[in-house]
Amino acid sequence: MIELVARSEAMREALRLAGRVAATDANVLVTGESGVGKDALGLFLHAMSRRAMSPFVKIDCAALPTELLEAELFGYERGAFTGATAAKPGRLEAAHKGTLVLDEVAHLSRDAQAKLLRVIERREFERLGGRRTVRVDARLLALTNVDLDDAVRRRAFREDLFYRLNVVRIHVPPLRERREDIEPLAEKFLAAYAAKHGRPARRFDEGALAAFAAYDFPGNVRELANIVERAVIVAEGASVDGGDLPEAVLVAAGSRSRRARRPTLAELEDEYIREVLASSGGNKSEAARVLGISRKNLYERLARQKAEGEGRGPSAGEKPEADA
Repeated sequence: MIELVARSEAMREALRLAGRVAATDANVLVTGESGVGKDALGLFLHAMSRRAMSPFVKIDCAALPTELLEAELFGYERGAFTGATAAKPGRLEAAHKGTLVLDEVAHLSRDAQAKLLRVIERREFERLGGRRTVRVDARLLALTNVDLDDAVRRRAFREDLFYRLNVVRIHVPPLRERREDIEPLAEKFLAAYAAKHGRPARRFDEGALAAFAAYDFPGNVRELANIVERAVIVAEGASVDGGDLPEAVLVAAGSRSRRARRPTLAELEDEYIREVLASSGGNKSEAARVLGISRKNLYERLARQKAEGEGRGPSAGEKPEADA
């Protein structure tokens, strides 16, 4: 369950382009990292097209071995290979008058690429082991998380097929580049999973939302959905809090927040003083010498650090500690 949410400008631009191309029959190449929602964008393109009432068929090119992939894509006749006891139409035929989605298209073998190129150019093909020409009218949407430009340069992907598929390219940005979409996506998942599992969770508290805002989501929208589903299941009340999120998310988000905030000059000085004290074995006279300040100045700075750490101002008449 991957939703299309476009509060961010980057995602709005992707959907604007999709809306303009949807009504045409142009082949579309949808790029983006794993889990960003390429499948959902493909379904959006189909739903907004004149083919919306016709079949929407998908084949995962990365999930099938080469021999089986060609059989699934083009179909086969009885006796085409061992185990082919009856003829079977392929996904191309199933998508006639509709849309065929080639997920992870970079995994197509060179032979399959050549056959697919013929389909695009002539709108016809033969099943494996067959001689009868099958005519087909299907729009092609190719999805990939691989840099196909680089694959063409390496001759791992046919250049002529690439240009046929890349009539219009739509890039779906990763979630870390469209942070405005994180909260509304999380809320959609929260409502859906609460209903699915019969759980009382209805909202996120500030801690959970802060963790979401700081986390990079390497798995993108799919990872967010999985995190929210887990949180909905383990949450005890109507609110999902930070403690309901996986520890890895909290640790990574906390680390990123610390890196993102630039320290003040006073904080840098305090950190350096602590480092010098540690390297001098706690000897304040030696530390003051290295720092180039008087012992009195060092005592004052240490007293201020201690007071700030305890959340109070220094006490009147507070005396410096004995030198180490």
